Amino acid sequence: MSKQPHKLSRRKAIAGIGISGIVLTQHALSQETTVNTTNSATITRYATVQAMKSSPEIRESEWAETAGFYAPGDGGAALYLIKKTDVNIQPNDADIIALDNGTVAILHENKAVNYKMFGAIGDGKNDDGVQIALAHKYANAHKVPIVNLSGEYWITQTNDIPIKTNVSWGQTTFHIDEQYNSRREPRFEILNDHPPKKLTRDETIKTALLEKLKPGVQLIPELAQYAGHLIIAEDDDDRIGIRAGNYSKAGWGREELFYVEEEGRIIGDIAWEFKNFTDITAIPCNDHYLIVEGGGFYFSGDSGSGESWGYHHHGISIKRSRTIIREQWMGLEKGKRDISMHPRRGFYAFSGVYDVTLENIRAMPWEKNREEEGKVLSAGTYGIGGARMLNCTFRNITAEGGWVAWGVFGTNLNKNFRVENCRLNRIDVHFHCWNLYISNCTIGFKGIALTGGGELVIENTTRHGNQFVNFRRDYGAKWDGHIRIRGCRLMPSGNGRVSVLSYHPSDFDYQYPIGFARTVTIEDLLIDYSAAPESNASCWLMDTVPFSKTKNNARLFFPHRIEFRNITVEGRKQGVRLIRIPNPHHYDLRGNGGYDGSQLHANSTLICDNIQLEKITQEIADDDEQVHILIGGASAIDYADALALYLKMRFTDCENISAYLGNCVASATFERCSLNTITAPNLRGELVFTECRLQPDVKKVPEQFYILQSALGTRFTNCTLHAPIVNGTMNPDLMNRLGFIKINESVQHYHLNTALGNDVIDHLKNSGTTLTPEFIAQLKLHHDLES
Repeated sequence: MSKQPHKLSRRKAIAGIGISGIVLTQHALSQETTVNTTNSATITRYATVQAMKSSPEIRESEWAETAGFYAPGDGGAALYLIKKTDVNIQPNDADIIALDNGTVAILHENKAVNYKMFGAIGDGKNDDGVQIALAHKYANAHKVPIVNLSGEYWITQTNDIPIKTNVSWGQTTFHIDEQYNSRREPRFEILNDHPPKKLTRDETIKTALLEKLKPGVQLIPELAQYAGHLIIAEDDDDRIGIRAGNYSKAGWGREELFYVEEEGRIIGDIAWEFKNFTDITAIPCNDHYLIVEGGGFYFSGDSGSGESWGYHHHGISIKRSRTIIREQWMGLEKGKRDISMHPRRGFYAFSGVYDVTLENIRAMPWEKNREEEGKVLSAGTYGIGGARMLNCTFRNITAEGGWVAWGVFGTNLNKNFRVENCRLNRIDVHFHCWNLYISNCTIGFKGIALTGGGELVIENTTRHGNQFVNFRRDYGAKWDGHIRIRGCRLMPSGNGRVSVLSYHPSDFDYQYPIGFARTVTIEDLLIDYSAAPESNASCWLMDTVPFSKTKNNARLFFPHRIEFRNITVEGRKQGVRLIRIPNPHHYDLRGNGGYDGSQLHANSTLICDNIQLEKITQEIADDDEQVHILIGGASAIDYADALALYLKMRFTDCENISAYLGNCVASATFERCSLNTITAPNLRGELVFTECRLQPDVKKVPEQFYILQSALGTRFTNCTLHAPIVNGTMNPDLMNRLGFIKINESVQHYHLNTALGNDVIDHLKNSGTTLTPEFIAQLKLHHDLES
């Protein structure tokens, strides 16, 4: 192809260079500060950059246009302004090109740029990292987007590629050589337009925050001047969240983050109060959204030998609020597997951001628990990570993995966290999640692992594994707020113990209060054993530790309301168990209850409605291990004070209940239930049975099947008594061992229209026993004060 240029007048240039040329020419000629807009302005066209560089006719102040960078039509076509070189202009063979005649060609694009304009080859073989970085630096400086819709680009040693403008990658493919992953430098970095501001020495702000920053605050007028800022306030001298186990005991400084709207209005619920601040930072949030969309990423799966151990970057660091990232795919290079011995920080790593969305993405969980000796990573490795995140949404993300893979999520200080329509192997917030909403998701084997508080709402979500939510033991297994689980499915994957909510903190000083939520609601839950039909392990709705205060005398908090409704089991006949509370005496309910000998003043309510319970056949009737619910124990223990747990329970439409309520302060009401065993020695409260069926089913004959020693009375209304079952055989002749009636002799407690089952009536008839009118009258109506 001839390299001889031809010169056009402005009018002829517009007519001759095609639609794209018209756009470029018009844009160039509209820049009055740099372009001569007279009719004598000319554009010289060249086939390639090399042709432009070697042209003997090119002159200063002229315009040049190329049809490609290396070859015509290769995607690198661009418009340049020819200038005289000086010390302030440094050629880089990208947007500033040194010409053979001593001048330079300066890229002049004010709509969009792509990587090939900067010399990237994009053939899937060449290392184009430097050219990609130069393209983004140009785009940032000129406030134009990157529009690079195709090509395959290797990035090896190039890191810290800055992004400050919209990016459209389309079907562009990136190949990341992970031997050059860095602990400190990500491959791409989405940056804020403005630097943060330190407010620590502003005494007016510091005083206002010390006075007003506390749970429930919605307005701090002194912050009105920082509207549009994300505020991070920390007292590094007040260490909390000390991590139990084989970890550093440094913990976290007490810290809050929130966004400021006009007039000082606060977005982001506040969890803590402060005695001091060692750092207050205001991060300006951009007033427009930056969008990064499209692109695929292939990883080599290995790691370099030169970097020291620690979490490594290998993707995009997001440090800019109001960012949307969407329509991306990632995976390993064909034929490769993840063999890296460095844990990954997360391809998407968030830091100090507000209002960020990730959507329509195929992400990667990475290997940790490999079977090969010496190949297990000593720390978690993540696909999405970060800290200090507020109002971040993750939508339609897929990241599945088997047992060897670790979590796709690993975050800290994550507030107002939303996960929607995702399929993930793990959702994890190590320290201080505050408000989490999960909807229409499928969560795999690594599960949902959390600590924190606020609102935890999970709806229409399936979890594969043995715990629906596992509250992290190392950070105290706490949720200081409200839990609502609706319309979900738990699919156990093995024969181990199963629980919907698992709370197992260590007996350890975490330096903040720990406990089991303020309220819990679980409704319309299906526990589906189709993947583990042979499982016979117990399934608990709430699985908790037996202590209510630690060895350091820190009292655990407990919900003031628990509701279990419409819980069913498929895939096996065995149903669920409820909760064990062996030590109600030292909880802190943050609300007064009590018992004065004549009345129980409850400070907590448990409601169980239409629960498919496990059919338990106890060895003996007063077995306190094989029960659905246990409150208290065999020994009497004094309650600490009015803040301890004083529980009111109501069971409706539940079958085969076995309950142990020993030496505790509680009341229990049963409506339309069938009762296997109720053991209530020295219950300081009352027992109420309405339209219930009582039929014990045990393996050995006890002295009495039911122990109903309630100080405030035991009441039966419209109940039916059936013959006990012992070792699988019905024994109507053991009716006198029920514990509260003796046929034709006596009735104990309060009764209104108590009936004997047909099995008992038939037995009495067959044995020639006739019920006396006096006994029938007692079943019909009996007061506990009667002899």
